[in-house]
Amino acid sequence: MLAAMTMLGAANVALAESDWPKGPVNMVMHTAAGGTADVFIRTLAKTLEPEIGQKVIVINAPGGGGAAQMTRIRSAKPDGLTLGINTLSHFTSMLTNLKGTYAIDDFSWIASTQEDAILLFVKTGSDIKNLDDLVAKAKANNGQVNVGGFGPAGSMQSIGISMLEKAAGVKFNWVAFNSTPDITAALLGGHVDVGVSNLGAVSSFFDAGRIEGLGVLGENRLTGLSDVPTFAEQGYEVDTSWLQVRGVFGPANMPKELQQKIADAIHKAMRSDEYQKYARNAGVVDSWMGPDEYTSFVKRVTDVAEVQLKEAGYIQ
Repeated sequence: MLAAMTMLGAANVALAESDWPKGPVNMVMHTAAGGTADVFIRTLAKTLEPEIGQKVIVINAPGGGGAAQMTRIRSAKPDGLTLGINTLSHFTSMLTNLKGTYAIDDFSWIASTQEDAILLFVKTGSDIKNLDDLVAKAKANNGQVNVGGFGPAGSMQSIGISMLEKAAGVKFNWVAFNSTPDITAALLGGHVDVGVSNLGAVSSFFDAGRIEGLGVLGENRLTGLSDVPTFAEQGYEVDTSWLQVRGVFGPANMPKELQQKIADAIHKAMRSDEYQKYARNAGVVDSWMGPDEYTSFVKRVTDVAEVQLKEAGYIQ
């Protein structure tokens, strides 16, 4: 029974059955299998399941920049048995392609889990070796350099590329994908020139020598890829606070006590040795906000996203 998610300072304190319905936790993803967020929740599930006493079932529902997932979450019962992983693109999409369809008040924002800088990379052997090469190629080809990343124009990764365009005075051709495996397949197949992702989903390709890093949109280099310089180190100043954010959310009107118990269980599972090994290798930063703090954060970051979208010309 999912009645053991009560981890704030006490282990294995069971909820009454009436407090939390019996059944597995369905964790609905907005990406296809193999993406960074998907790798995250499948790793976390291994240490979360013993804490809550039952299965975590990962359901992949890609499509519409998060629309397919958000539809399932919004229509679910607010009982803690249907949850989702959100990223920053959820907030940009609610200001762009999903504006008027979904709003932040349609959901309960339960817990933050990760912050993660985005990374640009190329196929090994590419003539693009660094950001200067990328910019030079774009200038020489009137912007016809294909950059592949998750989500439509105006998504989190797309905004990161817009920041680089502004800093470099060039334009690229954004190519949208529904998952990181699709991005890497397109890159290795020669269909895009540059890929955008977070390190976790592509680290195996670096280990195998199939891809090489161009730059990190972050204040510091990634611990798991320390030889790849930041944008700023290469002379391109961007807003390094524009980090990928991952959290857990559910349908609106979930009881606050239930939200807190979910947040506590997730954060306790994140402290396990197995999870911490994955997180450090992936170069992510742990985030520990609970329901009140995360809800406030969601409202603030939505305001920041609106500013960035306006500067990039995606909204008025």
